[in-house]
Amino acid sequence: MLTTIATVLAGLTGVGVVFMGTAPFWVPKASAGFGIPGTDTDDPTFRSWLRVKAMRDIGLGLVILVVLIGGTPHLLAAVMLAATVVPAGDALIVLRAKGPKATAYGVHAATALAMLVIGALLLIA
Repeated sequence: MLTTIATVLAGLTGVGVVFMGTAPFWVPKASAGFGIPGTDTDDPTFRSWLRVKAMRDIGLGLVILVVLIGGTPHLLAAVMLAATVVPAGDALIVLRAKGPKATAYGVHAATALAMLVIGALLLIA
């Protein structure tokens, strides 16, 4: 039962990350919510960096989904735990840029914590 719950949460995480990764392609202004202050979403250079982030998110989400479909719960746990560095790093980037702490902790760090919990649940199940 615990494995099923953690696997469903991992799947939702994978789908959510892919969905968030597509946002800069159809709603670039939504990506300003990343948390770096003073970012101009109309700037072509900034939009290019948004696309880099978008492709990173899409790739990460797809890796989670591929492992979910074809791997074991322990492999999925390892991937979730390893992938935690991405939202944790994002939180640090926002904090170093003097962005909103609410975004750093409430979005990025909370995502990292959720991924840690999912990975731990998959390991103990």
